[in-house]
Amino acid sequence: MKVSVVGVGYVGLVTAACLADGGNHVVCVDCDQKKIDDLNRGIIPIYEPGLGEIVKKNVRTGRLTFTADLKQGVDNALLIFIGVGTPSAADGSADISAVLSVAEQIAGLMKEYRILVVKSTVPVGTHQVVSDLIRSKTEVPFDYVSNPEFLKEGSAVEDFLKPDRVIIGTSNPAVMELLKFLYGPFMRKSSRILFMDPASAEMTKYAANTMLATRISFMNELSALCEAYEADIEQVRAGIGCDSRIGNAFLFAGVGYGGSCFPKDVRAMIYMGQQKGVPMSIAQSVQAANYLQHERFAAKILDYFPDRSGVHLAVWGLAFKARTDDTRESPALYCIKKFLDAGMTIAAYDPEADCGQLQGQIKKAQNAYEALVGADALVIFTDWPEFRTPDFEAIAKTLKKPVIFDGRNLYPPAFLKKQGIDYFSIGRRTV
Repeated sequence: MKVSVVGVGYVGLVTAACLADGGNHVVCVDCDQKKIDDLNRGIIPIYEPGLGEIVKKNVRTGRLTFTADLKQGVDNALLIFIGVGTPSAADGSADISAVLSVAEQIAGLMKEYRILVVKSTVPVGTHQVVSDLIRSKTEVPFDYVSNPEFLKEGSAVEDFLKPDRVIIGTSNPAVMELLKFLYGPFMRKSSRILFMDPASAEMTKYAANTMLATRISFMNELSALCEAYEADIEQVRAGIGCDSRIGNAFLFAGVGYGGSCFPKDVRAMIYMGQQKGVPMSIAQSVQAANYLQHERFAAKILDYFPDRSGVHLAVWGLAFKARTDDTRESPALYCIKKFLDAGMTIAAYDPEADCGQLQGQIKKAQNAYEALVGADALVIFTDWPEFRTPDFEAIAKTLKKPVIFDGRNLYPPAFLKKQGIDYFSIGRRTV
């Protein structure tokens, strides 16, 4: 099948590469000529495990090509996927200007029937807005499909190739059959395609992300209560996770969620409620609890060093989670700003992420142990595998004082006490 995908970010590039790997011929389009040139040279603009290999393989076979020419994508594909960004606007709403711009350009280029498949996360009702826009620009027939993505950064390729479910929002039976055929290679064991109307498909994406964010924020809030009562959040997590009505996913306490999805989607959910006079009080509480968790963790470090002038911290992890280089709304950057404002200095290490907006304000170490040199404490923000079993003897010897603040509960408190390390984690007793 001939497909085009507009956008070379996490959604667009993963979609294009995986569809090509399913045997389709895919044209991937982006207006950023540098990114297109890099991709044509084999340079992947984002870090995502497995993505580089699958892109290069399908480029070699000729099933995947990259261009900045949208006309080429429109002319050579029946299905046109839109996977551009929808960041938060100042009022919390999702900014769909990029989606609208692409849709308008496609309308001007269409010469015959096309199917527009929107994978970008868009507010409920966007299907009508985009459809009306295209109809105002062309008389060429088309169909609109809402096909929200459910890709987790760090496992996006695996999520696409082995999806929990695929949501298809359309009322056209012929389009349903076509999309069912397209996703068939990824449904070999069982069909997990759900068909629904476009509005419900759009709402499903926001509902899923807000629900997951709610679980995270609840566990983080509960961790503070565990600390107050000297209970152990890890034992509580195990206890409630065994309940089949709850399950054990997204129950890990930490320093809070971040990234490109949960923060903006929770904000958008709150905004959509405001627009219809339906207060989303739970989503508002989730958002507030998340920022409070950032503040709680930063306060642990700041309270430990009442005289902060001259304090130097080692930081492990800048990305909002492991297996990605994404620092958007990362709790690490949020807390580091607090430390810098308090007069502290920072040396940070992350296997993939750079310093983001803190470039020039902190030192970027070449490895985890280099970051420790001259530091008064180690602060962990990201659960990269290489941080899970470090050389604790080297940590204790290199730090000025052996103290670790762990925002991911990576280590057993009793074990670190035996190592002679002061250890502070999330929702667990200090032993």
